[in-house]
Amino acid sequence: MTTSDTAVPEPTPEQAALFARVRRMMLIAGLTTALAVCAVLIAVGYRLFKSEGRAAGSVGDVIATLPKGAKIVSTGLAGDRLVVTLDIGGVTEIRTFDAQTLKPAGKLKFANEP
Repeated sequence: MTTSDTAVPEPTPEQAALFARVRRMMLIAGLTTALAVCAVLIAVGYRLFKSEGRAAGSVGDVIATLPKGAKIVSTGLAGDRLVVTLDIGGVTEIRTFDAQTLKPAGKLKFANEP
């Protein structure tokens, strides 16, 4: 044997079992990482697909008519709804609109008990 030849001894049974266990753990870690990357790519693709649908359905200018003498007290967002609170001659009314299409979604009137 020359000095350039290196002898690799055969692993002992304990070392072979340890090598097999390390290989198995590396395989599990690699598969888990690949699964996580796939999940992220699917989530990003889904979000891009859903946002394209919203952009296509976007609305231009919308004019909402209010009753005569009505004043807007406050506005806000609740989930995917635009909420407008009105004061109509001393009576409070809440109107909701879909935030994407700006179509009316509902009306809530408050009245005093007689």
